[in-house]
Amino acid sequence: MVLKRRTRFLLALGSGLALALAFPNYNLPVFAWFAITLLMLASIGARPWEAALCGFLHGAVCYPVMLPWFYTVMRVYGNLSVWEAAGVLALISFAAALFPLAFSLAVARVSRSNISRACLFAPFFWVALEFTRTHLPIIGWPWNLTGYAASGNLAFLQLAVWTGIFGLSFFVVAFNALVAWMIVHPSGRARYVTVGVTAALAAVALFGSRLVPQDAPRYVANLISTNFPQSMSYTSDWLDVNAPGLDQIENLSVAAARANPGLIVWPEVPAPFSFQDPKFAARAVRIARDSGSDFLLGVDDWKMDATGRWQASNSAILLAPSGLRMFTYDKIHLVPFGEYVPLRRWLTFASKLTAEIGDFEPGNQYRAGNLPGGKFSVFICFEAVFPDEVRRFVANGAELLINISNDGWFVGSAAPPQHLMMARVRAVENRRWLLRDTNKGFTVDVDPYGRYVARFEINQLGVVTAPYSFRSDRTLYTRWGDWWSWLCVLVSALLFAAVLMRQQN
Repeated sequence: MVLKRRTRFLLALGSGLALALAFPNYNLPVFAWFAITLLMLASIGARPWEAALCGFLHGAVCYPVMLPWFYTVMRVYGNLSVWEAAGVLALISFAAALFPLAFSLAVARVSRSNISRACLFAPFFWVALEFTRTHLPIIGWPWNLTGYAASGNLAFLQLAVWTGIFGLSFFVVAFNALVAWMIVHPSGRARYVTVGVTAALAAVALFGSRLVPQDAPRYVANLISTNFPQSMSYTSDWLDVNAPGLDQIENLSVAAARANPGLIVWPEVPAPFSFQDPKFAARAVRIARDSGSDFLLGVDDWKMDATGRWQASNSAILLAPSGLRMFTYDKIHLVPFGEYVPLRRWLTFASKLTAEIGDFEPGNQYRAGNLPGGKFSVFICFEAVFPDEVRRFVANGAELLINISNDGWFVGSAAPPQHLMMARVRAVENRRWLLRDTNKGFTVDVDPYGRYVARFEINQLGVVTAPYSFRSDRTLYTRWGDWWSWLCVLVSALLFAAVLMRQQN
């Protein structure tokens, strides 16, 4: 395919912009269905350095436009200057851009011998790279994978039951590759196939949701949206100063549970809540006893390690109606540079940022606890974006999923709706009800098919009456995990081995 160099670069820039606009808060998911087409057209037949630059330009535009909230978080809570915060966002965008760079190189390399083969295998390449980005040590970050752009459609979303979110990514990129193939080979056959597939997808998108079943709830939970202001530090008298606000939330919780008897949930700890603090412990026990309900809440939990040192964990605990502590989950996947600093001793250049961050101790058990009627698991904030990690809770017996989060860090940006978009898919992948309770984010009740049964908007104090049920069936994704992603990795590796062997001969 012969294109001018300038045209290739413009296509790559347009591709990155289009993909970014497919996600919240731009909310133009239709753009995802042709964004990768533009990048493929820019890459097919390109020289290696041209293809690499095209992929990099795609990422250099896509990630800053998609993730501007990262700059805001660094400015407001990272104590960084304008230029330092911009530098952090640029560094993250640079690292993320290496993946579309690799994709463009792969497409260009295969297209030298066979353009149709490059189009055929493009979705395998893309998913293999997204899977790699997810599982990198320390910096693995599967935020806004391409498949999420299609997850807003209830019919398309059901594919996640078999393949997880990576199957949706494959689905979207496969259509992009089909369009690219039609453009490069504008034969009658290519046009007919593309038009037919497009018509079928449009029909499923418009009418397929009518065929998605519904699940009947049997229990009810009371999700409390606390709406506490976010702060980097708290004074020793914080609980006393904020006692009126805590009294209001306590009264709201007890009244909600008396009106609709059932589980009370508070979000990930948005304040200095700890059971090692007698005042807070007394309040939490009082809520459980006065409401006569199980009470799940986020806390900073302090434990003594083998050396006698006290270590804090970001935890969720469950109190029985008697006030007795029945269950504890310690967050396993901590946020790098948010809840701990990897390689702290070597990151002297980031002293201003790392000085503000303490180190939590990670947990190591994907635990399931007991509620009246069945077993549940809770995962905390950032963990919602890791499909395989949530899957492990269900594999370990969870019949209900609960996600608690503090989205107050995101200060009115696109991050809360993006976070919600990803958490919702975890319910469908595992066919579980999902109760999601946040501070300053979206507090929602999601059924096992991805419907929002109840939803509470951001930055409000209130309660969501959330019906739910327990389910014990297991999906193909729950049983086999990321089998589709590994298949994409294998196919990509075999194809490249074949291409290299052919070129050597």
